[in-house]
Amino acid sequence: MNNEGDLLQEDSRDDGNETEASRINKLRRTRKKVTKPHISSTEMGEMDISNSKDNTSNNTQIPTAPQLSSRMKHIKQEMTKNHLQFVRFEATDLHGVSRSKSIPAHFFQEKVIHGVFMPRGYLELIPNPKDNEVDHIRATCFNSDIVLMPELSTFRVLPWAERTARVICDTFTVTGEPLLTSPRYIAKRQLDQLQDCGFSLLSAFIYDFCIFGVPEIINSKTISFPVSTLLNNHDQPFIQELVDGLYHTGANVESFSSSTRPGQMEICFLSEFGISSADNAFTLRTGVKEVAKKHNYITSFFIETGFCNSGILSHSLWDVGGKRNLFCSSSGTEQLTITGKKWLAGLLKHSAALSCLMAPAVSCRKRYSKESKDQKESVPTTWGYNDNSCAFNIKCHGERGARIENKLGSATANPYLVLAATVAAGLDGLQSSDGTLAAPDDSTELYQSKPSEIPLKLEDALVALEEDQCLRHALGETFIHYFVAMKKYELENEETDAERNKFLEYFI
Repeated sequence: MNNEGDLLQEDSRDDGNETEASRINKLRRTRKKVTKPHISSTEMGEMDISNSKDNTSNNTQIPTAPQLSSRMKHIKQEMTKNHLQFVRFEATDLHGVSRSKSIPAHFFQEKVIHGVFMPRGYLELIPNPKDNEVDHIRATCFNSDIVLMPELSTFRVLPWAERTARVICDTFTVTGEPLLTSPRYIAKRQLDQLQDCGFSLLSAFIYDFCIFGVPEIINSKTISFPVSTLLNNHDQPFIQELVDGLYHTGANVESFSSSTRPGQMEICFLSEFGISSADNAFTLRTGVKEVAKKHNYITSFFIETGFCNSGILSHSLWDVGGKRNLFCSSSGTEQLTITGKKWLAGLLKHSAALSCLMAPAVSCRKRYSKESKDQKESVPTTWGYNDNSCAFNIKCHGERGARIENKLGSATANPYLVLAATVAAGLDGLQSSDGTLAAPDDSTELYQSKPSEIPLKLEDALVALEEDQCLRHALGETFIHYFVAMKKYELENEETDAERNKFLEYFI
Protein backbone atom coordinates (compact mmCIF):
# COMPACT_ATOMS: atom_id res chain seq x y z
CA MET A 1 0.00 0.00 0.00
CA ASN A 2 1.03 3.56 -0.65
CA ASN A 3 2.53 4.92 2.59
CA GLU A 4 0.99 8.34 1.95
CA GLY A 5 -2.47 6.80 2.21
CA ASP A 6 -1.64 4.74 5.31
CA LEU A 7 -3.26 7.19 7.69
CA LEU A 8 -4.13 4.92 10.55
CA GLN A 9 -0.96 3.02 11.36
CA GLU A 10 -0.72 4.68 14.75
CA ASP A 11 -4.16 3.60 15.95
CA SER A 12 -2.68 1.71 18.87
CA ARG A 13 -1.80 5.08 20.39
CA ASP A 14 -4.30 7.52 21.91
CA ASP A 15 -6.82 8.51 19.25
CA GLY A 16 -7.89 11.90 20.61
CA ASN A 17 -9.80 14.49 18.63
CA GLU A 18 -6.63 16.30 17.67
CA THR A 19 -5.13 13.13 16.17
CA GLU A 20 -8.37 12.35 14.38
CA ALA A 21 -8.59 15.84 12.90
CA SER A 22 -4.97 15.60 11.81
CA ARG A 23 -5.69 12.29 10.09
CA ILE A 24 -8.62 13.78 8.19
CA ASN A 25 -6.48 16.74 7.08
CA LYS A 26 -3.88 14.32 5.79
CA LEU A 27 -6.59 12.44 3.90
CA ARG A 28 -7.48 15.60 2.01
CA ARG A 29 -3.87 16.04 0.93
CA THR A 30 -3.24 12.46 -0.10
CA ARG A 31 -6.44 11.02 -1.53
CA LYS A 32 -6.03 12.47 -5.00
CA LYS A 33 -2.47 11.12 -5.27
CA VAL A 34 -3.58 7.50 -5.06
CA THR A 35 -4.03 5.47 -8.23
CA LYS A 36 -3.91 1.76 -8.93
CA PRO A 37 -3.03 -0.14 -12.09
CA HIS A 38 -5.65 -2.41 -13.60
CA ILE A 39 -5.41 -6.04 -12.53
CA SER A 40 -7.10 -8.74 -14.58
CA SER A 41 -9.82 -10.64 -12.80
CA THR A 42 -7.93 -13.92 -13.10
CA GLU A 43 -5.31 -12.36 -10.84
CA MET A 44 -7.77 -10.80 -8.40
CA GLY A 45 -9.11 -11.96 -5.12
CA GLU A 46 -8.17 -15.62 -5.11
CA MET A 47 -8.48 -16.14 -1.37
CA ASP A 48 -9.18 -19.42 0.39
CA ILE A 49 -12.57 -20.54 -0.87
CA SER A 50 -13.71 -21.82 2.50
CA ASN A 51 -16.44 -19.93 4.35
CA SER A 52 -13.92 -18.13 6.54
CA LYS A 53 -12.96 -14.79 5.00
CA ASP A 54 -10.04 -12.43 5.40
CA ASN A 55 -11.17 -9.60 7.68
CA THR A 56 -9.70 -6.75 5.67
CA SER A 57 -9.60 -8.02 2.10
CA ASN A 58 -11.21 -6.11 -0.73
CA ASN A 59 -10.38 -9.11 -2.95
CA THR A 60 -7.58 -7.26 -4.75
CA GLN A 61 -4.56 -9.29 -3.64
CA ILE A 62 -2.49 -10.85 -6.42
CA PRO A 63 -1.99 -14.55 -5.66
CA THR A 64 1.18 -16.38 -6.51
CA ALA A 65 1.22 -19.19 -9.07
CA PRO A 66 1.37 -21.87 -6.33
CA GLN A 67 -1.65 -20.27 -4.64
CA LEU A 68 -3.64 -20.33 -7.87
CA SER A 69 -2.66 -23.94 -8.43
CA SER A 70 -3.71 -24.84 -4.88
CA ARG A 71 -7.09 -23.18 -5.26
CA MET A 72 -7.81 -24.82 -8.57
CA LYS A 73 -6.91 -28.13 -6.96
CA HIS A 74 -9.36 -27.43 -4.14
CA ILE A 75 -12.10 -26.50 -6.61
CA LYS A 76 -11.51 -29.70 -8.60
CA GLN A 77 -11.85 -31.69 -5.38
CA GLU A 78 -15.15 -29.93 -4.64
CA MET A 79 -16.40 -30.63 -8.15
CA THR A 80 -15.54 -34.32 -7.85
CA LYS A 81 -16.94 -34.64 -4.32
CA ASN A 82 -20.28 -33.10 -5.31
CA HIS A 83 -20.45 -34.74 -8.76
CA LEU A 84 -20.92 -31.33 -10.35
CA GLN A 85 -22.20 -31.15 -13.89
CA PHE A 86 -22.39 -27.38 -14.43
CA VAL A 87 -20.84 -24.13 -13.25
CA ARG A 88 -22.63 -20.80 -13.58
CA PHE A 89 -20.51 -17.79 -14.47
CA GLU A 90 -22.56 -14.98 -12.89
CA ALA A 91 -22.34 -11.20 -13.28
CA THR A 92 -24.66 -8.41 -12.17
CA ASP A 93 -26.49 -6.20 -14.62
CA LEU A 94 -27.24 -2.54 -13.84
CA HIS A 95 -30.40 -3.53 -11.95
CA GLY A 96 -28.55 -5.97 -9.69
CA VAL A 97 -30.10 -9.01 -11.36
CA SER A 98 -27.87 -12.01 -12.02
CA ARG A 99 -27.04 -12.64 -15.67
CA SER A 100 -25.19 -15.90 -16.16
CA LYS A 101 -23.92 -18.54 -18.52
CA SER A 102 -23.64 -22.14 -17.40
CA ILE A 103 -20.87 -24.34 -18.72
CA PRO A 104 -20.24 -28.09 -18.38
CA ALA A 105 -17.98 -28.69 -15.39
CA HIS A 106 -15.24 -30.35 -17.46
CA PHE A 107 -14.66 -27.03 -19.29
CA PHE A 108 -14.21 -25.06 -16.06
CA GLN A 109 -10.41 -24.85 -16.01
CA GLU A 110 -10.31 -23.72 -19.65
CA LYS A 111 -12.92 -21.02 -18.98
CA VAL A 112 -11.03 -19.79 -15.92
CA ILE A 113 -8.11 -18.99 -18.21
CA HIS A 114 -9.97 -17.58 -21.21
CA GLY A 115 -13.24 -16.40 -19.70
CA VAL A 116 -16.82 -16.81 -20.91
CA PHE A 117 -18.27 -14.57 -23.62
CA MET A 118 -21.65 -12.89 -23.28
CA PRO A 119 -23.46 -10.22 -25.34
CA ARG A 120 -22.85 -6.85 -23.76
CA GLY A 121 -26.53 -5.96 -23.96
CA TYR A 122 -27.35 -8.63 -21.35
CA LEU A 123 -25.71 -6.48 -18.67
CA GLU A 124 -26.43 -2.91 -19.71
CA LEU A 125 -30.06 -3.39 -20.73
CA ILE A 126 -30.34 -0.24 -22.82
CA PRO A 127 -32.37 -0.94 -25.96
CA ASN A 128 -30.66 0.53 -29.01
CA PRO A 129 -28.92 3.49 -27.36
CA LYS A 130 -28.11 6.41 -29.63
CA ASP A 131 -24.48 7.28 -30.11
CA ASN A 132 -24.97 10.73 -28.65
CA GLU A 133 -26.58 9.36 -25.48
CA VAL A 134 -23.83 7.07 -24.27
CA ASP A 135 -20.08 6.90 -24.24
CA HIS A 136 -19.12 3.74 -26.07
CA ILE A 137 -15.99 2.10 -24.73
CA ARG A 138 -12.99 1.90 -27.02
CA ALA A 139 -12.81 -1.15 -29.31
CA THR A 140 -16.32 -2.28 -28.54
CA CYS A 141 -19.95 -1.21 -28.86
CA PHE A 142 -23.32 -2.00 -27.38
CA ASN A 143 -23.82 -4.99 -29.68
CA SER A 144 -20.41 -6.52 -28.98
CA ASP A 145 -19.40 -9.36 -26.65
CA ILE A 146 -17.94 -8.87 -23.21
CA VAL A 147 -15.85 -11.39 -21.24
CA LEU A 148 -16.79 -12.87 -17.86
CA MET A 149 -13.65 -13.57 -15.84
CA PRO A 150 -14.29 -15.54 -12.63
CA GLU A 151 -13.09 -14.53 -9.18
CA LEU A 152 -12.22 -17.94 -7.77
CA SER A 153 -12.75 -16.90 -4.15
CA THR A 154 -16.48 -16.80 -4.89
CA PHE A 155 -16.72 -20.39 -6.20
CA ARG A 156 -19.46 -22.21 -4.29
CA VAL A 157 -21.59 -25.31 -4.77
CA LEU A 158 -25.23 -24.16 -4.96
CA PRO A 159 -27.34 -26.11 -2.43
CA TRP A 160 -30.58 -25.14 -4.21
CA ALA A 161 -29.51 -26.18 -7.74
CA GLU A 162 -28.84 -29.80 -8.59
CA ARG A 163 -25.15 -30.61 -9.22
CA THR A 164 -24.38 -26.98 -10.01
CA ALA A 165 -21.85 -24.46 -8.69
CA ARG A 166 -21.48 -20.76 -9.29
CA VAL A 167 -18.65 -18.28 -9.47
CA ILE A 168 -19.09 -14.49 -9.46
CA CYS A 169 -17.35 -12.79 -12.37
CA ASP A 170 -15.85 -9.44 -13.24
CA THR A 171 -16.57 -8.17 -16.72
CA PHE A 172 -14.13 -6.99 -19.39
CA THR A 173 -14.15 -5.88 -22.98
CA VAL A 174 -12.64 -8.15 -25.60
CA THR A 175 -9.54 -5.92 -25.50
CA GLY A 176 -9.02 -6.65 -21.79
CA GLU A 177 -10.31 -3.39 -20.30
CA PRO A 178 -12.75 -3.48 -17.39
CA LEU A 179 -16.34 -2.78 -18.40
CA LEU A 180 -16.81 0.71 -17.01
CA THR A 181 -20.53 0.18 -16.44
CA SER A 182 -19.94 -2.90 -14.27
CA PRO A 183 -21.40 -2.22 -10.79
CA ARG A 184 -19.03 -4.72 -9.15
CA TYR A 185 -16.01 -3.10 -10.78
CA ILE A 186 -17.18 0.33 -9.62
CA ALA A 187 -17.67 -0.94 -6.05
CA LYS A 188 -14.25 -2.60 -5.94
CA ARG A 189 -12.64 0.57 -7.27
CA GLN A 190 -14.21 2.62 -4.45
CA LEU A 191 -13.12 0.08 -1.85
CA ASP A 192 -9.59 0.31 -3.26
CA GLN A 193 -9.72 4.08 -2.84
CA LEU A 194 -10.84 3.60 0.74
CA GLN A 195 -8.03 1.17 1.45
CA ASP A 196 -5.45 3.40 -0.19
CA CYS A 197 -6.52 6.15 2.22
CA GLY A 198 -5.93 3.86 5.19
CA PHE A 199 -9.49 2.71 5.89
CA SER A 200 -11.68 -0.36 5.53
CA LEU A 201 -15.47 -0.73 5.48
CA LEU A 202 -17.42 -3.20 7.59
CA SER A 203 -20.94 -3.53 6.19
CA ALA A 204 -24.00 -5.70 5.86
CA PHE A 205 -27.26 -5.50 3.94
CA ILE A 206 -30.69 -5.84 5.53
CA TYR A 207 -33.37 -6.83 3.01
CA ASP A 208 -37.15 -7.00 2.95
CA PHE A 209 -38.82 -9.18 0.35
CA CYS A 210 -42.33 -10.46 -0.25
CA ILE A 211 -43.42 -14.09 -0.56
CA PHE A 212 -46.50 -14.96 -2.58
CA GLY A 213 -48.39 -18.20 -3.10
CA VAL A 214 -48.89 -19.76 -6.50
CA PRO A 215 -50.98 -17.36 -8.62
CA GLU A 216 -54.71 -18.05 -8.73
CA ILE A 217 -57.17 -17.10 -11.49
CA ILE A 218 -60.14 -15.17 -10.09
CA ASN A 219 -62.71 -13.62 -12.44
CA SER A 220 -60.28 -14.08 -15.36
CA LYS A 221 -57.57 -12.14 -13.50
CA THR A 222 -54.32 -13.68 -12.28
CA ILE A 223 -53.76 -12.78 -8.63
CA SER A 224 -50.95 -13.66 -6.22
CA PHE A 225 -51.79 -13.58 -2.52
CA PRO A 226 -49.20 -12.93 0.21
CA VAL A 227 -48.21 -15.99 2.22
CA SER A 228 -49.80 -14.79 5.46
CA THR A 229 -48.76 -17.82 7.54
CA LEU A 230 -45.20 -16.53 7.45
CA LEU A 231 -46.25 -13.79 9.84
CA ASN A 232 -46.51 -16.36 12.62
CA ASN A 233 -44.40 -19.43 12.01
CA HIS A 234 -41.96 -18.28 9.28
CA ASP A 235 -42.72 -21.46 7.26
CA GLN A 236 -39.67 -23.13 8.75
CA PRO A 237 -38.79 -25.57 5.92
CA PHE A 238 -38.58 -22.78 3.34
CA ILE A 239 -36.70 -20.29 5.52
CA GLN A 240 -34.36 -22.92 6.96
CA GLU A 241 -33.43 -24.19 3.51
CA LEU A 242 -32.78 -20.62 2.37
CA VAL A 243 -30.68 -19.62 5.39
CA ASP A 244 -28.70 -22.89 5.38
CA GLY A 245 -28.16 -22.58 1.63
CA LEU A 246 -26.91 -19.01 1.96
CA TYR A 247 -24.47 -20.14 4.67
CA HIS A 248 -23.00 -22.77 2.36
CA THR A 249 -22.51 -20.15 -0.34
CA GLY A 250 -20.53 -18.01 2.13
CA ALA A 251 -23.35 -15.57 2.96
CA ASN A 252 -23.94 -15.71 6.72
CA VAL A 253 -27.44 -14.68 7.84
CA GLU A 254 -27.38 -13.06 11.29
CA SER A 255 -31.16 -13.06 11.73
CA PHE A 256 -34.47 -13.40 9.89
CA SER A 257 -37.98 -12.38 10.87
CA SER A 258 -41.43 -11.62 9.57
CA SER A 259 -41.76 -7.95 8.73
CA THR A 260 -44.63 -5.47 8.90
CA ARG A 261 -46.99 -7.01 6.34
CA PRO A 262 -48.31 -10.51 5.62
CA GLY A 263 -45.86 -12.41 3.47
CA GLN A 264 -43.07 -9.87 4.03
CA MET A 265 -39.78 -11.15 5.43
CA GLU A 266 -36.59 -9.47 6.60
CA ILE A 267 -33.12 -10.98 6.38
CA CYS A 268 -30.07 -9.44 8.08
CA PHE A 269 -26.62 -10.54 6.97
CA LEU A 270 -23.59 -10.73 9.22
CA SER A 271 -21.26 -7.76 8.69
CA GLU A 272 -18.20 -8.37 6.53
CA PHE A 273 -15.28 -6.32 5.26
CA GLY A 274 -14.85 -5.33 1.63
CA ILE A 275 -16.90 -6.47 -1.36
CA SER A 276 -18.30 -9.54 0.44
CA SER A 277 -21.37 -7.72 1.78
CA ALA A 278 -22.52 -6.84 -1.75
CA ASP A 279 -21.66 -10.35 -2.99
CA ASN A 280 -23.87 -11.76 -0.21
CA ALA A 281 -26.79 -9.52 -1.21
CA PHE A 282 -26.30 -10.48 -4.87
CA THR A 283 -26.38 -14.16 -3.90
CA LEU A 284 -29.62 -13.70 -1.94
CA ARG A 285 -31.38 -12.04 -4.87
CA THR A 286 -31.00 -15.20 -6.95
CA GLY A 287 -31.06 -17.81 -4.19
CA VAL A 288 -34.33 -16.73 -2.60
CA LYS A 289 -36.15 -17.03 -5.90
CA GLU A 290 -34.84 -20.52 -6.61
CA VAL A 291 -35.53 -21.86 -3.12
CA ALA A 292 -39.03 -20.35 -3.13
CA LYS A 293 -39.95 -22.12 -6.35
CA LYS A 294 -39.05 -25.45 -4.75
CA HIS A 295 -41.71 -24.68 -2.12
CA ASN A 296 -44.29 -23.41 -4.66
CA TYR A 297 -43.80 -19.77 -3.70
CA ILE A 298 -42.95 -16.67 -5.70
CA THR A 299 -40.67 -14.10 -4.08
CA SER A 300 -40.18 -10.50 -5.10
CA PHE A 301 -38.12 -7.50 -4.07
CA PHE A 302 -40.19 -5.36 -6.42
CA ILE A 303 -42.36 -2.71 -4.79
CA GLU A 304 -46.03 -2.54 -5.63
CA THR A 305 -48.56 -0.05 -4.33
CA GLY A 306 -48.82 -0.36 -0.57
CA PHE A 307 -45.60 -2.31 -0.12
CA CYS A 308 -42.22 -0.97 0.89
CA ASN A 309 -39.40 -3.47 0.52
CA SER A 310 -36.33 -1.77 1.91
CA GLY A 311 -32.67 -2.51 1.28
CA ILE A 312 -30.59 -1.05 4.11
CA LEU A 313 -26.80 -0.80 4.12
CA SER A 314 -25.51 -0.90 7.70
CA HIS A 315 -21.86 0.13 7.78
CA SER A 316 -18.97 1.47 9.83
CA LEU A 317 -15.49 2.75 9.01
CA TRP A 318 -12.48 0.90 10.44
CA ASP A 319 -8.72 1.20 10.30
CA VAL A 320 -7.08 -0.58 7.39
CA GLY A 321 -6.28 -3.60 9.57
CA GLY A 322 -9.90 -4.01 10.62
CA LYS A 323 -9.01 -3.72 14.30
CA ARG A 324 -10.72 -0.50 15.38
CA ASN A 325 -14.10 1.09 14.63
CA LEU A 326 -13.46 4.76 13.81
CA PHE A 327 -17.09 5.79 14.31
CA CYS A 328 -16.77 5.41 18.09
CA SER A 329 -14.14 5.93 20.78
CA SER A 330 -15.55 3.22 23.05
CA SER A 331 -18.38 0.73 23.05
CA GLY A 332 -21.79 2.08 23.96
CA THR A 333 -20.93 5.69 23.17
CA GLU A 334 -23.81 8.03 22.33
CA GLN A 335 -21.74 10.24 20.02
CA LEU A 336 -20.09 9.74 16.66
CA THR A 337 -16.41 10.62 16.53
CA ILE A 338 -15.18 13.45 14.29
CA THR A 339 -14.48 10.82 11.63
CA GLY A 340 -18.02 9.48 11.95
CA LYS A 341 -19.57 12.95 11.78
CA LYS A 342 -17.57 13.83 8.68
CA TRP A 343 -18.58 10.56 7.01
CA LEU A 344 -22.24 11.25 7.86
CA ALA A 345 -21.85 14.81 6.56
CA GLY A 346 -20.76 13.38 3.20
CA LEU A 347 -23.83 11.14 3.07
CA LEU A 348 -26.09 14.10 3.83
CA LYS A 349 -24.37 16.32 1.28
CA HIS A 350 -24.87 13.81 -1.54
CA SER A 351 -28.24 12.39 -0.42
CA ALA A 352 -30.14 13.69 -3.47
CA ALA A 353 -27.84 11.92 -5.93
CA LEU A 354 -27.55 8.86 -3.67
CA SER A 355 -31.32 8.48 -3.68
CA CYS A 356 -31.29 8.08 -7.46
CA LEU A 357 -29.11 4.97 -7.18
CA MET A 358 -30.78 3.61 -4.05
CA ALA A 359 -34.44 4.14 -4.96
CA PRO A 360 -34.13 3.73 -8.74
CA ALA A 361 -37.81 3.26 -9.63
CA VAL A 362 -40.89 5.46 -9.43
CA SER A 363 -42.73 3.14 -7.04
CA CYS A 364 -39.91 2.82 -4.52
CA ARG A 365 -39.61 6.61 -4.10
CA LYS A 366 -43.16 6.90 -2.75
CA ARG A 367 -42.03 5.94 0.74
CA TYR A 368 -39.97 9.13 1.00
CA SER A 369 -43.21 11.10 1.31
CA LYS A 370 -45.40 8.50 3.00
CA GLU A 371 -46.02 10.70 6.06
CA SER A 372 -46.71 13.87 4.08
CA LYS A 373 -50.11 14.72 2.62
CA ASP A 374 -48.83 17.83 0.90
CA GLN A 375 -47.63 17.73 -2.68
CA LYS A 376 -43.94 18.52 -2.47
CA GLU A 377 -41.01 18.25 -4.85
CA SER A 378 -38.58 17.12 -2.14
CA VAL A 379 -38.34 16.20 1.54
CA PRO A 380 -35.55 16.98 4.04
CA THR A 381 -32.86 14.35 4.54
CA THR A 382 -33.14 13.19 8.14
CA TRP A 383 -30.65 11.59 10.52
CA GLY A 384 -30.75 10.62 14.16
CA TYR A 385 -29.53 8.30 16.89
CA ASN A 386 -31.43 5.01 17.12
CA ASP A 387 -34.32 6.44 15.10
CA ASN A 388 -35.57 3.99 12.50
CA SER A 389 -37.64 6.67 10.77
CA CYS A 390 -34.52 8.58 9.62
CA ALA A 391 -32.78 8.28 6.27
CA PHE A 392 -29.49 7.83 8.14
CA ASN A 393 -29.94 6.03 11.43
CA ILE A 394 -26.94 5.94 13.80
CA LYS A 395 -26.92 2.89 16.03
CA CYS A 396 -24.39 2.84 18.87
CA HIS A 397 -25.43 -0.41 20.58
CA GLY A 398 -23.94 -3.79 19.74
CA GLU A 399 -20.63 -5.52 20.24
CA ARG A 400 -18.94 -3.95 17.19
CA GLY A 401 -19.71 -0.35 18.08
CA ALA A 402 -21.37 2.50 16.24
CA ARG A 403 -22.65 2.07 12.71
CA ILE A 404 -24.74 4.07 10.25
CA GLU A 405 -27.74 2.54 8.53
CA ASN A 406 -28.21 4.04 5.08
CA LYS A 407 -31.97 3.67 4.74
CA LEU A 408 -32.37 5.55 1.46
CA GLY A 409 -32.30 2.26 -0.40
CA SER A 410 -35.08 0.04 -1.66
CA ALA A 411 -34.70 -3.69 -2.18
CA THR A 412 -34.67 -3.16 -5.97
CA ALA A 413 -31.40 -1.21 -5.85
CA ASN A 414 -28.19 -2.80 -7.07
CA PRO A 415 -26.18 -3.65 -3.90
CA TYR A 416 -22.85 -2.95 -5.60
CA LEU A 417 -23.97 0.54 -6.57
CA VAL A 418 -25.33 1.17 -3.06
CA LEU A 419 -21.96 0.18 -1.60
CA ALA A 420 -19.92 2.18 -4.12
CA ALA A 421 -21.98 5.36 -3.83
CA THR A 422 -22.00 5.22 -0.01
CA VAL A 423 -18.21 4.92 0.08
CA ALA A 424 -17.77 7.74 -2.45
CA ALA A 425 -20.05 10.09 -0.49
CA GLY A 426 -18.46 9.19 2.84
CA LEU A 427 -14.93 9.71 1.55
CA ASP A 428 -15.91 13.10 0.19
CA GLY A 429 -17.21 13.98 3.64
CA LEU A 430 -13.87 13.03 5.19
CA GLN A 431 -11.86 15.19 2.83
CA SER A 432 -14.21 18.19 2.59
CA SER A 433 -13.37 21.41 4.39
CA ASP A 434 -16.56 23.21 3.39
CA GLY A 435 -20.20 22.46 2.67
CA THR A 436 -21.61 20.23 5.40
CA LEU A 437 -19.46 20.25 8.54
CA ALA A 438 -19.47 18.33 11.77
CA ALA A 439 -20.50 20.23 14.88
CA PRO A 440 -18.37 20.51 18.05
CA ASP A 441 -17.95 17.30 20.02
CA ASP A 442 -20.30 18.36 22.80
CA SER A 443 -23.20 18.51 20.36
CA THR A 444 -25.08 15.84 18.46
CA GLU A 445 -25.95 18.27 15.69
CA LEU A 446 -24.42 18.82 12.26
CA TYR A 447 -24.04 22.28 10.77
CA GLN A 448 -25.12 22.39 7.13
CA SER A 449 -24.42 25.33 4.86
CA LYS A 450 -27.29 24.08 2.69
CA PRO A 451 -29.95 21.70 4.08
CA SER A 452 -30.07 18.35 2.29
CA GLU A 453 -33.18 17.44 0.32
CA ILE A 454 -34.32 14.21 -1.32
CA PRO A 455 -36.22 14.66 -4.63
CA LEU A 456 -39.52 12.79 -4.72
CA LYS A 457 -39.58 12.43 -8.50
CA LEU A 458 -37.15 10.10 -10.20
CA GLU A 459 -36.65 12.66 -12.96
CA ASP A 460 -35.37 15.20 -10.40
CA ALA A 461 -33.14 12.59 -8.79
CA LEU A 462 -31.57 11.86 -12.18
CA VAL A 463 -30.78 15.55 -12.55
CA ALA A 464 -29.21 15.56 -9.07
CA LEU A 465 -27.05 12.58 -10.01
CA GLU A 466 -25.90 14.20 -13.25
CA GLU A 467 -25.02 17.43 -11.40
CA ASP A 468 -23.17 15.75 -8.52
CA GLN A 469 -19.54 16.13 -9.60
CA CYS A 470 -18.19 13.98 -6.78
CA LEU A 471 -20.30 10.94 -7.66
CA ARG A 472 -19.79 11.51 -11.39
CA HIS A 473 -16.03 11.32 -10.84
CA ALA A 474 -16.21 8.40 -8.41
CA LEU A 475 -18.60 6.21 -10.41
CA GLY A 476 -17.35 7.32 -13.82
CA GLU A 477 -18.81 9.35 -16.68
CA THR A 478 -19.51 6.23 -18.75
CA PHE A 479 -21.57 4.64 -16.00
CA ILE A 480 -23.52 7.85 -15.35
CA HIS A 481 -24.39 8.18 -19.05
CA TYR A 482 -25.63 4.60 -19.31
CA PHE A 483 -27.52 4.65 -16.02
CA VAL A 484 -29.33 7.92 -16.79
CA ALA A 485 -30.18 6.77 -20.33
CA MET A 486 -31.56 3.49 -18.98
CA LYS A 487 -33.73 5.25 -16.38
CA LYS A 488 -35.08 7.76 -18.89
CA TYR A 489 -36.07 4.88 -21.16
CA GLU A 490 -37.81 3.14 -18.26
CA LEU A 491 -39.72 6.31 -17.39
CA GLU A 492 -40.96 6.52 -20.98
CA ASN A 493 -42.13 2.89 -20.80
CA GLU A 494 -43.16 2.79 -17.15
CA GLU A 495 -46.52 1.07 -17.55
CA THR A 496 -45.20 -1.65 -19.85
CA ASP A 497 -42.20 -2.35 -17.61
CA ALA A 498 -44.40 -2.55 -14.49
CA GLU A 499 -46.37 -5.39 -16.04
CA ARG A 500 -43.22 -7.14 -17.18
CA ASN A 501 -41.64 -6.88 -13.74
CA LYS A 502 -44.76 -8.15 -11.99
CA PHE A 503 -45.53 -11.17 -14.11
CA LEU A 504 -42.13 -12.17 -15.43
CA GLU A 505 -40.47 -11.61 -12.03
CA TYR A 506 -37.57 -9.71 -13.53
CA PHE A 507 -36.89 -7.88 -10.29
CA ILE A 508 -36.68 -10.92 -8.06
